[in-house]
Amino acid sequence: MAGGSNTIRFIDHKVASPSFTELYGEGMQLVEETAAYLDGEGRREAKALVRPVATLYAAESMRLTTRLMQMASWLLLQRALANGEMTADQVDSEKSKIRLDGNAPGVELENWNALPEHFRILVQRSLRLQARMQRMDLNLAGDDMAEDFGEGADNPVNTQINLLKTAFGDR
Repeated sequence: MAGGSNTIRFIDHKVASPSFTELYGEGMQLVEETAAYLDGEGRREAKALVRPVATLYAAESMRLTTRLMQMASWLLLQRALANGEMTADQVDSEKSKIRLDGNAPGVELENWNALPEHFRILVQRSLRLQARMQRMDLNLAGDDMAEDFGEGADNPVNTQINLLKTAFGDR
């Protein structure tokens, strides 16, 4: 715990929150659903595609699975932190290997709409979930950085408050 024994680490509470629990459930469910689709219905649908669309399907399915594995890794790291299985420093070290900003699919490509509808829906769901994870990750990183602004630290908010106190004679 940085900043002394009285420091509250908001990051620890956020990863144990209902919003994280919901995100975790959605993410893992999407990973399972996508794997089942790609191994079953998706495989059958892909065989019926014409060559240019099949090529796009192959490329986008690789992007989709990569995106989902990155997202699952991030979720598992956050859960490990919440459960006390890893420290924040360990999570930060491992998280540096994860990319939540992967390439978006080519939805404007000529053959995008020729891809199976279920596949396109899975891609869109993964992108929305990824965006939520990115926001939560930024939020968690912001809280983690905020704890470093203890008393006496060069804190822009404290600087402004002190300027206001000086201006209004409340020093």
